[in-house]
Amino acid sequence: MERETEKILEKIRKKRQEKKISLLNLANEVGISHSHLYYIESKRIVPSVDVIVKITKALDLPLKNLFD
Repeated sequence: MERETEKILEKIRKKRQEKKISLLNLANEVGISHSHLYYIESKRIVPSVDVIVKITKALDLPLKNLFD
C-alpha cells in the first residue's frame, strides 16, 4: 500500500476516534459493514473513492483535509 494511502486511512481513523463514533455507527451511516470499515482503518483494504467520500461526509471531514 502506498504511503499516501496509509496517511489518508489514518486520518479517517483518527477523526472517527476524535468524534467518539463507534465503528458500527459510522459503518451504518456510510452503508458498509463494520468489518469492512475495520479493514479500511487497519489498512488491510483500500476503499473506493465513493466509500471515502461517504465516510468523510459522515465525519464532517472536508475531503481536501485528507490531502494536506
